[in-house]
Amino acid sequence: MEISPVTLEGQHVRLEPLSTLHEESLIAAASDGELWNSSVTVVPSRATMAAYIEEALEAQAQGDALPFVIIRKASGNVVGTTGGEVVGTTRFYDIRPTDGRVAIGYTWLSVSAQRTAVNTEAKLLLLTHAFEHWRCTRVEFITDVLNQQSRTAILRLGARQEGILRNHMIMPNGRIRDSVCFSIIKEEWLEVNAQLAARLAQKRNKNN
Repeated sequence: MEISPVTLEGQHVRLEPLSTLHEESLIAAASDGELWNSSVTVVPSRATMAAYIEEALEAQAQGDALPFVIIRKASGNVVGTTGGEVVGTTRFYDIRPTDGRVAIGYTWLSVSAQRTAVNTEAKLLLLTHAFEHWRCTRVEFITDVLNQQSRTAILRLGARQEGILRNHMIMPNGRIRDSVCFSIIKEEWLEVNAQLAARLAQKRNKNN
């Protein structure tokens, strides 16, 4: 597994390596819906964004993570061109080359980008990189047991729920969080890939 910054691009979104230059654009993205007020996910505010990016880049330097900004491409923007709007962030983390395992998470999107093709295609790009470039045997997703929107979205990807991690994290407000663990394994990838491609086609037809 070559753990190095890479740009992943589809028709609707482009995932670019996160950098300190994205601080203001990510603040603007989080401001769309004041996402930092969520009690079931951790989204940085203006005051904490720099530290959030620094932590992600430190994990990348240690080979444990590969963070991206999610860019919604402008209408008619073709593959290989620049431009578009930063609408959130996501990352590979807990990268374990020896086991062929990786997690996808730390994902948040501006309210205006939620329930669109953005998240579906971003996940498809990440999963394709994990299973077809890195040849992973397993991809994990972990979310707050109380985050029903995230749980539903992960299930719609084709992931399977495996169990509850009790007292898994302490949230910024002090709540002790239980987490739900989901996974997709290599034997399921072809079916998941086909399902996600079909969902994207449906969204594309609705927009035409």
